[in-house]
Parts: sequence; C-alpha cells; structure tokens
Amino acid sequence: MFEGERLQKVLARHGWGSRRACEELIAGERVTVNGMIAVMGRRVDVEVDLIEIDGAPVGVRPDVVYYLLNKPVDVISTAIDTHGRETVVDLVPLEPRVFPVGRLDADSEGLLLLTNDGELTNRITHPSFGLEKEYLVHVECSAAGVNNTALSRMRNGIELDDGMTAPADVSQLQPGVLRVVIHEGRNRQIRRMCEEVGYPVARLVRVRIGPIVDRHLLPGQWRHLTNAEVKLLIESVVQ
Repeated sequence: MFEGERLQKVLARHGWGSRRACEELIAGERVTVNGMIAVMGRRVDVEVDLIEIDGAPVGVRPDVVYYLLNKPVDVISTAIDTHGRETVVDLVPLEPRVFPVGRLDADSEGLLLLTNDGELTNRITHPSFGLEKEYLVHVECSAAGVNNTALSRMRNGIELDDGMTAPADVSQLQPGVLRVVIHEGRNRQIRRMCEEVGYPVARLVRVRIGPIVDRHLLPGQWRHLTNAEVKLLIESVVQ
C-alpha cells in the first residue's frame, strides 16, 4: 500500500517555510501534484510526483543538487579532461556526481552552474528558452574606447562563421569595458564577436545567469543555490 510523505512535510523540509506556512500554501490552492490542485493531507512520492508551486516545479528529490561556482581562469568547463587539466568538477564535492551547465572557455571566468538535474540543464542550455547570461568584457582598445559603429554591430547581430548572432544588449560602462547580455551559447561567442568588430578580448567575466548573481563569491569558491534561487531559475525557463 502506498504511503509516501505528507506534502506539507516535504515542502517544509526543502525550505518552503514552516509546516504551517506550507499548509497555507496548500490551502491557498497554490500547490499542484501532477497537475492537480493539492489538498491537505495529500501524500507524495518525491521520486515520481511532479510538485509545483504557482506553476513552477519544485526540486524536492534529495539526491538533486545545484552548485554555483565562480570559475577561475585556466580551469576547464568539463567533467573530465583527457589532458589532465583541472576541471570545474574538481572544485566541487565529488558526490553526487554533477555536470557543468553550459561552458566558459578556459580563458574566461565567472559564474557557472553545476547540477545533476538533467531536465533543468537542458532547459537552461537550449536557446529556445532564451535564458540571459551577462558578462563584463574588457577589450583591447584606444583610450577613446569602443566606437559606436562596433557597438551597434554587436547589438544588431554579427555574421560569424557559424551564422548570424542574435541581437545582444551591449553597453560601454567605461572606455574598453563592455556589459554584454546574450541568450545564445555558441562556442567563444563573445570573443568572436569582439574580434569581428576589431576589439580583441583581454578579460571576460560572467556575472549573471538568468536571475542568479553573486558579487561575493571569490574565484574558485562554490556554494549551494538557495531554494529561492532554484525556484527563480526554474521559473525563468518554464514556458
């Protein structure tokens, strides 16, 4: 006979507030299980049931983890490197096994997600969901900075060897320092865009992944995403 756990206990254990607060979420008809509005006393199997709050899936499986890493330069964004170089997986706990969500090339640094949530990884990396990534880009240029023609080309799209880039949000914070927001994930895309308009990249730092930012995480450091951050991230790629 199926027993499972009471829904409010599951929600409370995974950071959605006190047991009483979770009961209020259920009473307010904000929680669904497998697409049906949950009722008080509902029991769930966290291995198979899809639990959502306000339409956003809730990651409740105890074996799923979400790490945020500030990747340093010269660390490879893969799980395994055949040349024996240090990888991002070497900087986080060995168990459970996780994988990087997308990539930052070896010369780039900044925020990178690692998880064993395959479905969320696919949504974040698939261009159809349009998850924004924001970068600070230092380019080689004169004291006058990047000219308006180059900035306009980057904003409108640039023809690269693998096709036209989508329009980007590009602004110059100070001469030679750009803020670039894209939602594509092509290999070394920003570096190639800058080179195409005549301004090679000297330093590239990813500072935001969708709703996720952290200005205090030092290079090489990692932390768990909070439950609130996981919820925001899931909501940003739900269509």
